[in-house]
Amino acid sequence: MKKIHLLAICLLIFVSAQAQKGKTFPNMTGTTLEDKQVSLPKDTKGKYTLVGIAYSQKADEALKNWFQPVYETFIQDSEYDVNTYFVGMISGIKEAVAGTIEKKMKKGIDPVLHKHTLIYTGPIGDFKDGLGLKEKDTPYFFLLDKDGKIVYTTSGTYSDAKIEKAEEIIEEASE
Repeated sequence: MKKIHLLAICLLIFVSAQAQKGKTFPNMTGTTLEDKQVSLPKDTKGKYTLVGIAYSQKADEALKNWFQPVYETFIQDSEYDVNTYFVGMISGIKEAVAGTIEKKMKKGIDPVLHKHTLIYTGPIGDFKDGLGLKEKDTPYFFLLDKDGKIVYTTSGTYSDAKIEKAEEIIEEASE
């Protein structure tokens, strides 16, 4: 019975994520850890963009497992010309302590990733619905094409297969 329940949850997440493909990423404005305002997807049009999202502390911890592989693949001396953002979403009662959360993030995240780490503060309901962010303790990733349309989605813990799929899509578009 547990296997069936787990399989149903996995299928729901997969179907939810796949349903987002082809849609334009919703407008989201936040501030990087370098205090630069960024509006997704408006400020990233013209380049592929990888966006990782977390909206709970547990999801944020899982998102951090993506930092090094994403940095090595898409940022550090990369052959790819890709915008990359890790987004921490702060909403509700936590908005009152957003400054404290930001200070902790600046201390806990490697400074080379500060310009790639975005803090969004505000309501998240529309993003949860529009992007299919069903499991709050799960990080979500979206690969956007040059026009801001979602061309690949994945969620959960890091795996080589997930990042390789994003690379494959970018390479195919470059040909």
